[in-house]
Amino acid sequence: MKPIIVHSSEPITLFGGGDANPETIARALEVASLVVAADGGANLAIANNIVPSAIIGDFDSVSAKSLAAVSTDVHFKIEEQDSTDFDKALRSIEAPLVLCVGFTGGRLDHQLAALNTLVAHPDKCCIILGPRELVFVAPRRLTIDVPIGSPASLFPMGPVSGKSKGLKWPIDAIAFSPRDRIGTSNEVSGLLELEFECPNMLLILPIDTLEAVIAALLSQAGRWPSRGE
Repeated sequence: MKPIIVHSSEPITLFGGGDANPETIARALEVASLVVAADGGANLAIANNIVPSAIIGDFDSVSAKSLAAVSTDVHFKIEEQDSTDFDKALRSIEAPLVLCVGFTGGRLDHQLAALNTLVAHPDKCCIILGPRELVFVAPRRLTIDVPIGSPASLFPMGPVSGKSKGLKWPIDAIAFSPRDRIGTSNEVSGLLELEFECPNMLLILPIDTLEAVIAALLSQAGRWPSRGE
């Protein structure tokens, strides 16, 4: 069991070291004003005049200037090099919701690693925000009301199957896997109802659906357990 560093009964915005425009940051902070930085994410926060409540990581990408702007009492250095800073931070947070900014853009390998971290911690209610889209691990069951015609992409990070209502192209009886069958460029055709048998599916929706996604995730009882359980 990894120790929890940040406990919060309120949502948290987690900053990463990638790109995030002011609009995306503002959208996240409207929902989650408590800010935590994953290592170099402190640079992004400080550049936007935001002082994080904690910095978590191995401190190989956070600048000396950013470290100096944040009290040493909330510098949490995790030395090991077997996981990313996003993983170190996410596993160290206990909160009802984590909105992540600064985990898209920049290096492609960092973006792929961020998606891998999402599925590594399916028990966390965590959403990565980009400039146009958001992505999260689909729970066991999800019912969400988003505008008809909205793009909805399903990307498997491992073998997974499920059921759907409200998709233009239903997914029932499809064996998804990242090598053989993916579900990008689907489209919402009605009230969206999804069900999956394991926590390997990422759901990608337009950023304008954020409020509906949050409401749906927080109201669902089908949360996955941690991978270790």
